[in-house]
Amino acid sequence: MLARMLQNEFRRKKGITLTLFMFVLLAAILVASGTRMIMELSTSIQHLFTESKTPHVVQMHSGELDRNKVSQWTQANDLVAQHQIVDMINVDGSHVYFGAESEKGSIMDMDFVVQNKDFDYLLNMNNEIIQVNEGEIAVPVYYLQEKQLQLGDSVVIQDGSFNRSYRIVDFVRDAQMNPSIIHSKRFVISPQDFQMLKQRTGETEYLIEFRLVDPNKTNEFIQTYQNADLPNSGPLVTYSLFQLLNALTDGVVAAVIIMVSLILIVIAVCCIRFTMLATIEEDYREISVMKAIGVSGRDIRTLYLSKYVVIAGLACIVGYLSSIYVNRLFTSNIMLYMGSAPATWLNEALSLFAVITIFAIVLGCCILVLRRFNQISAIEGLRSGSLGDTDVSTRKLSLSNSRWSRSVPVFLALQDVIQRKRLYRLLLLVFTVSSLIIIVPVNFLNTLRSPSFISYMGVGQSDIRIDLRYSEDVEQRYAELLEHVRTDSDVLRYSPLVTTQFNVRNNEGGYDQISVETGDFSIFPLSYLSGLAPKTDNEIALSDANSRELDKKVGDSIVLMVEDREKTMVVSGIYQDVTNGGKTAKALLPYDKNRVLWYVVSLDLKDASQITDKIAAYEQAFSPAKVTDLQGYLHQTLGGTIDQLKRVTIAVLVVAVLVSILITSLFLRMLVAKDHGDIAILRSLGFALSNIRLKYVMITLIVLGIGVLAGTILANTAGPLLISAIMSSFGASHMEFVINPLQAYILCPLLLASAITIAALLSIQSIREASIVKMIVE
Repeated sequence: MLARMLQNEFRRKKGITLTLFMFVLLAAILVASGTRMIMELSTSIQHLFTESKTPHVVQMHSGELDRNKVSQWTQANDLVAQHQIVDMINVDGSHVYFGAESEKGSIMDMDFVVQNKDFDYLLNMNNEIIQVNEGEIAVPVYYLQEKQLQLGDSVVIQDGSFNRSYRIVDFVRDAQMNPSIIHSKRFVISPQDFQMLKQRTGETEYLIEFRLVDPNKTNEFIQTYQNADLPNSGPLVTYSLFQLLNALTDGVVAAVIIMVSLILIVIAVCCIRFTMLATIEEDYREISVMKAIGVSGRDIRTLYLSKYVVIAGLACIVGYLSSIYVNRLFTSNIMLYMGSAPATWLNEALSLFAVITIFAIVLGCCILVLRRFNQISAIEGLRSGSLGDTDVSTRKLSLSNSRWSRSVPVFLALQDVIQRKRLYRLLLLVFTVSSLIIIVPVNFLNTLRSPSFISYMGVGQSDIRIDLRYSEDVEQRYAELLEHVRTDSDVLRYSPLVTTQFNVRNNEGGYDQISVETGDFSIFPLSYLSGLAPKTDNEIALSDANSRELDKKVGDSIVLMVEDREKTMVVSGIYQDVTNGGKTAKALLPYDKNRVLWYVVSLDLKDASQITDKIAAYEQAFSPAKVTDLQGYLHQTLGGTIDQLKRVTIAVLVVAVLVSILITSLFLRMLVAKDHGDIAILRSLGFALSNIRLKYVMITLIVLGIGVLAGTILANTAGPLLISAIMSSFGASHMEFVINPLQAYILCPLLLASAITIAALLSIQSIREASIVKMIVE
């Protein structure tokens, strides 16, 4: 009997049933996809690190290297399980060709290596150890994505009389240097080609790598290494930092999806409530009849609950299965850069648990709403045919006012919203949240694409940035570059900056390494979270990540080793930096030329239209310097993140519009059912159907207008806080949106209004059936 009643119920109310099914399906897909993406990101990183045997500590070094000294020290250190020294030939991008043009405009350092023997393996697209023969090359997966390369394509190195072509036989997944935010990439060549390359071009750099007996003792090992006077002319990087940098691109995207999923769950509760109230309103007389003939309230609740259990159960099952395919859209970048880890029961279990949670929320909401059956009286229901619980305000507008007399439907709509504001508050909440989840991703995407985002990378905004990496004659090249910039009549202002490694005393009394940039920070200033840029040689500004790790704030002091002596520095300011794990600093200090990491010259031109020509001129004059405009610098660093976020933004936009359409349809069905008698009276008074339709469309648009306004305010206040919480792990704890007013305040609301207007017109077709005659007969 129950099955037959359910079948009749589904057949009779196909529209509402399908609408609810689609909404729960959307919620299940998004929640399952977000959860699965987080799990796949975590397991893929772990699998990549396991297969490659990623080192726990890597000391990068440029210059002369005493291998025996490192080996002897390592053999005597009980913390070390394995160690190796990796030789890399750094070839300037202007000498590397993937096609007709060189990579002279690339900010990436191109390092050519042979496959490692003991650990830190470079893997192919199947996460297998790469092996290449003479004349072959394996290219980083970054270039597969950026240059659309294919197996069999050629890579040419041309430096003066040296010209060598390599055939691409594989693509490299590199646990250390995978993500675009790391500006170094390793190419794998054969030992024979490596020796030839070493003799003919490039500069040799080194990775001094260690795997520890106990990875939990990484900090202890680092302090021991730094106190041993071993090679350290370069950054020191740890296993945890490798994990963080690999997770950055897709982690931000996954966090945005999860954030939207949580908001969507809130809307889900509203949707279920709307649906059930609409159903109860439409079935009020039938429910009263069932009560009158002796059907118990418990049996009636079971009938309705069974219906929603079946709908929600089927939607969650289909949503879970669909998320497996939809998830490929969000995880394509993870699969490309890290590959797929072997499937485990935990991955699927967590996704399934997320979907079961959606089902439980739906079920709980149904149980709460069905308590209303206790309020239904058989006599009152048969008499009025309405639940009659709408809170009606006594406030009224005057129709005699000439402003309203010209547009009665608009007046009636506004009057209805004012008098029954409690009825519309849930619709208002949905429109507000829909506006929020549309505008926040759009604003975040525009922020990442804006040149001003460079300030979150610890870099002042300028027209051109020139980077000089280590080479034997780098000091001479740097001096020549400064002299040329100083005498260039096209340059408006410039700022030379030098980044050097210093030792800083940590909270345990030992010393850690810190990258400190020195120079004049007033020329291209940063925006500081607190405090100011350093102005004297005993002041230092810390990145947000460093200030939290060292537990320092503005006014606190830290101790640096400067020229082999301890120097107390006062923290003058805190800024944001998402590069190098966010662990940088700025100070006006003398630097040791042997510990310089890189030189940078930033400059502004008098005529910004000359940027392209000036970049070409500086590239030719100071090759192998890396000369980029900031837009190109951002694209090469965050291009993958921006592309991923663009796809997520489109998906979120579609979901928000669909949700708004569904909610509007459900709400108006409920409202028309509730107002059946009032509509009949209006028609008997001579109101045209078009005017009555206009009234309900205007009700929807009035609520939408208020919702969009509230959503916009929240997007500009709470939105940056939500994104800052996501980005805080990467060194940016305070984000300010760069807003495109046309997109955020015109196009997005217009799209929402158009969709909702169409949904409103389609949802109120039942007003044709309302008439005084039918009301009297009923």
